[in-house]
Amino acid sequence: MSSIAVMVNGLPGKVAGVVARHVRSDPRFRLIPCSFTGPEIQETEGGVEGEIIRLLKPDGREAALPELRRMHGSFLSVDYTHPTAVNANAEFYCRQRLPFVMGTTGGDRQKLEETVRRSGIAAVIAPNMAKQIVGFQAMMEFAAQTFPDLFKGYHLEIRESHQQGKADTSGTARAMVSYFNRLGVPFSAEQIRMERDPQSQKTGWGIPEEHLSGHAWHTYTLISGDGTTRFEFTHNVNGREIYGLGTLDALAYLDRKIAAGASGRVFTMIDVLKGA
Repeated sequence: MSSIAVMVNGLPGKVAGVVARHVRSDPRFRLIPCSFTGPEIQETEGGVEGEIIRLLKPDGREAALPELRRMHGSFLSVDYTHPTAVNANAEFYCRQRLPFVMGTTGGDRQKLEETVRRSGIAAVIAPNMAKQIVGFQAMMEFAAQTFPDLFKGYHLEIRESHQQGKADTSGTARAMVSYFNRLGVPFSAEQIRMERDPQSQKTGWGIPEEHLSGHAWHTYTLISGDGTTRFEFTHNVNGREIYGLGTLDALAYLDRKIAAGASGRVFTMIDVLKGA
């Protein structure tokens, strides 16, 4: 079986770098030595374990596509760029008929999915590529469907901490809000407490210093109205490996779905987990 060609967009970003490293080392895939990057990036080349990767800004990517297709044939794209670029990048992928995995959070998510459905291509779109965390969200979905208003009368606090460079509120935390709402707890995404200060992360949260530049800590606290009962759910990720490995599963799943004729379809990490 031939390997799957993959372009990882968002280099020299750290998550994109982790994904590119995993793509390069996995025999199921082959890494295209080119990456679409942001207009603010000054470098024209990057590196992944010694392999030179050409970096293309938005104004140069369309002109580069014919050569990329000639050299590599059909390929899948991975997007770990910037929240402000999500919708424009998706429109580009769809216009150019480039199936993609969107790991970047932010943007107008409804518009993002509508763009894919109108285009006739297929994509995996998820605010979190970590399979285990997505599985935890699936358990919350089950609870919300099966036991509505289970926590009615409870107070909710959501706290999340990510590296200083993450511009937006955690997509995972935002997704959890809807589950708690259906469990009877009024709460809005604007109430999520977001931490980006390294000193506070180190001293107040206890995040190891070596992971201040790359982590995802989340705590969901429920307290009963009379203050006598407390529930707390926590998932803390240090580093980015979990997202890289999940992204590879999403790529393999998307490739199978395209081979089976999927078009104009938006898949999620729940679909990837189920494998259906």
